[in-house]
Formats: sequence, structure tokens, C-alpha cells
Amino acid sequence: MNIALTALVIIAVVVLLLLASSVRVIKQYEQGVLFRLGRVVGVRDPGLRLLIPMVDVLHRVSLRIITKPIQSQGIITRDNVSIDVSAVAYFRVIDATKSVVAIEDFYAAIDQIAQTTLRKVVGQHTLDETLSETDRINLDIREILDVSTVDWGVEVTLVELKDIQLPDSMKRAMARQAEAEREKRAKIINAQGESLAAAALGDASDIMMAHPLALQLRNLQSLVEIGVDKNTTVVFPAPLMSTIGELGAFLSREAAAAQPLVPDTFVAPLVPDAV
Repeated sequence: MNIALTALVIIAVVVLLLLASSVRVIKQYEQGVLFRLGRVVGVRDPGLRLLIPMVDVLHRVSLRIITKPIQSQGIITRDNVSIDVSAVAYFRVIDATKSVVAIEDFYAAIDQIAQTTLRKVVGQHTLDETLSETDRINLDIREILDVSTVDWGVEVTLVELKDIQLPDSMKRAMARQAEAEREKRAKIINAQGESLAAAALGDASDIMMAHPLALQLRNLQSLVEIGVDKNTTVVFPAPLMSTIGELGAFLSREAAAAQPLVPDTFVAPLVPDAV
């Protein structure tokens, strides 16, 4: 009796183990590639799947976008400048069967081909192009990777240069170049300002030549501006003093001319009294 009970327990345990090994759960972001006796029989969608124990083998493949950092690469640009460039690649599996059958480890393969492609593409550009045309370089790298990875059932969606390290000597040279460029622009702007100011002064001098009094009024305006602080001593030159006198006489004449004329009245002469 005990032997029969033990046998039933063993059989039950074996059956449970077989059932457990035949049940697989595929997540929503996965696909399963089913092998039966070593041959691919199809792709299984997400959900609960039953397998034939010891006959079927299921490989789950993630369909999510994978982020792959590309470690820094020492690259010599076309103008013989040594730089270190790192990037990041984004890719995803579009054919689960190819990703399992066509290549052993597509993740490691993309890592290696991304490094070599990064060195190849950046090495074809000068330093200035590498710094200013990153969008075109990113597109070139992605297109080259797509050609290689399409046979693996993998699509590269995006490649971005992440960091560009320059030698210290090159940084100093670029800093000097930028400083010289800023000084050049400052001198050009200053010269343009001087030219505009000279033209404006020339126009003003022509106007003052036609109206001499305008120059004296401008001098008086300058004196008013100087006297704002109330701590300065102003010396009037003689021509200016005579001009001020002439200006005062002119204003007096104008005021006298503006007064109404008073009519003359008859005054009888005084006749002395007779003695």
C-alpha cells in the first residue's frame, strides 16, 4: 500500500513538472519563436502558450526599443585632428525569427558594427564639419547600420553623437580664434559707428554754417549740461561773451518792436505871467 502511494505521488509530481514545463507566458512587448525538434514552426503572439514537453523550445524576443551606448572612440579626422567621440544608438527588433536564426547575438553585433561605423563616418569629415554638421553625420551612421542590420531583423531608429572630446591644445587654439573673431567684429562695429557719427557731424556742421546762431545755442546747451553737477567753474571765451551780448541786444530790439506805439499828445507851452 505504501509502495503504491509513493508511486502515485511520484507520478503526480512528474505530471506537474511536465505541465509546468509546457506552459509559457509571452508578455505584451514580446514575441515567441517556437522550435519543434530543432525546426522553426512559427511565431507565437503574447499570451499563455502550451508547448509539447521535451519537443518544443520557445525563444522570447523583446520588441521594445533598445538603447545602446557606443563607447568613446579615438578618431583622426580628415584634417588630422585626434578626437574622442561617443554616441548612442536606438534600435528594435522587427522580425523575431531573423533575430534568432540569422545571428547569434544581435545586441553584441550591433555594438561592434556601430563602433566601426562611427570611426569610419567621422574620419571622413574635418573637425569643423564634425562640430557643425552632427545631424548629417548621425543620418549617415544610421543609414549604414540599417543596411547591415536589416538581414538580422533589426531596425536602427536613431543614432546621436553624444560627446566630442578635443585635445587641450586644440581647445586653446579654438579659444584664441574665437577671441580674435570677437575683436574683429568689435573693431568693425566701432569703425561703422565712427563713420555714421562723422556723417552726422558733417550734416550738423552744414546746418550750423547756414545758421550761425545755432552754433551759439549749441554752446549754451553744452554749458547747461556742464552746470548740472553744480561743482564746476565755467570760463566764457570772449567771442562767446560778445555773441551773448549780441543775442541780448537782438532780443531787446525784438521786444521793443513788439510794444504798441503810444500816440503823441499836445502840451501847451507855459507863458510867464506879466509883471
